[in-house]
Amino acid sequence: MSSQNESRNNSYPDKHRPHQPIHRSVHDQPNTGPLPPGVAAPAFELNCTPDQKVALSELRGRPVILAFYPADWSPVCGDQLALYNEILEEFNRHHAQLLGISVDGVWCHAAYSRDRKLHFPLLADFEPKGKVAQEFGVYNHQHGTCERALFVIDGNGIIRWSYVSPMGVNPGADGILKALEELDSPKEASHATA
Repeated sequence: MSSQNESRNNSYPDKHRPHQPIHRSVHDQPNTGPLPPGVAAPAFELNCTPDQKVALSELRGRPVILAFYPADWSPVCGDQLALYNEILEEFNRHHAQLLGISVDGVWCHAAYSRDRKLHFPLLADFEPKGKVAQEFGVYNHQHGTCERALFVIDGNGIIRWSYVSPMGVNPGADGILKALEELDSPKEASHATA
């Protein structure tokens, strides 16, 4: 008799058992990894203030550095963004636009940027949460944050370099600068032969 009851309990849903979802959203799927070099960067438009947006398409014709980071006010993020702020002039030498992106809201970004005296936009990948990070393959579903990821995109919108750093490690700027120098190299070579 007990085996018959066990069989019946396993065959039919029970109101005391946790519901098992049939359909899963993209938010439940594991990360597939960052988009690789040579791939077109997904188009996006995100708020940088409550009433202003930045669209990737507006920056065509110049290199773009995307710095995805987990959260404002966290220790490693503060060091990473402070470093980029200090060497912003170096990025400007390559005519590159730096954009910071996290899932924090615009008000949090505004307070953080003001407190840290940042001179580049912080974009809010807030709603739908992490949508742009997901499109770039760098959304951490377990933590509900962006991975610490970097992308260098050329003036034609093609990803030329990408890197994901461990969450607790500041990736620095060497890889970004090397990628920007490589973008400049074909220009210098074409001018030398002309």
